[in-house]
Amino acid sequence: MNGINKIIGSGIAAMLFFIQLQANGQQLSAYEIVKKADDKLRGEQTGYAEMTMEIIRPTWNRTVAFKSWNMETEYSLVLITGPPKEEGQSFLKRGNDMWNWNPTINRMIKLPPSMLAQGWMGSDFTNDDLLNQSSIVVDYTHTIISEETITGRDCYVIELIPEEDAPVVWGKVILWISKSDYLQLKAEYYDEDEYLVKTETAYEIKTMDGRLIPTRFELIPADKPGNKTIVTMDQVKFNISLSESFFSQQNMQKVR
Repeated sequence: MNGINKIIGSGIAAMLFFIQLQANGQQLSAYEIVKKADDKLRGEQTGYAEMTMEIIRPTWNRTVAFKSWNMETEYSLVLITGPPKEEGQSFLKRGNDMWNWNPTINRMIKLPPSMLAQGWMGSDFTNDDLLNQSSIVVDYTHTIISEETITGRDCYVIELIPEEDAPVVWGKVILWISKSDYLQLKAEYYDEDEYLVKTETAYEIKTMDGRLIPTRFELIPADKPGNKTIVTMDQVKFNISLSESFFSQQNMQKVR
């Protein structure tokens, strides 16, 4: 009788475990996982960061410092703070429209869609990567395709396919997001023919402004040996006081 009770007990425990797994799976969709990871890094409403970008090439290196503000999924503003030659340049995104202000030539330039795929400040990041960051949430459909362990953390592997007519440059994106703390630890970017273009990997996970986030990102293009871009987050603030009026062409010229 005890043996039968053990079998029944084990069966009930297994069934409860399976039900719990199903419940957990229903709690978070692929979209919700991606949004959690994006919100954690950029702030649920607004965010501010000071960053350093090192552009590495086989025969030279270059460093660019910049500040970045964002609000929800529609607005972002980036200000170059160094080197002196580029200092004061700014980039603005409002909805699907993007501009660049260059104080050296005293000129405001609207960035056409054809420029989204161009390297930002000569780096391996594109204008789309830096200005259209929230696009991974709103411009793609999301599907969990597998699971994998990255640097000791169990991750969801999520495929992103662009919505029809979405203003993006990628044909497909694959993300690795940790299950326990929703950290985006790796991303692969593919062109429209599904050829790998570049891989981004996140390192140096630290607590900044009260939350655990990666603070170093390495981007390596697939077809350019010896090329790499590294972005380090030097300071981060989440959910700060910002208004829509902050993200204006007028403010591009005076923000500091």
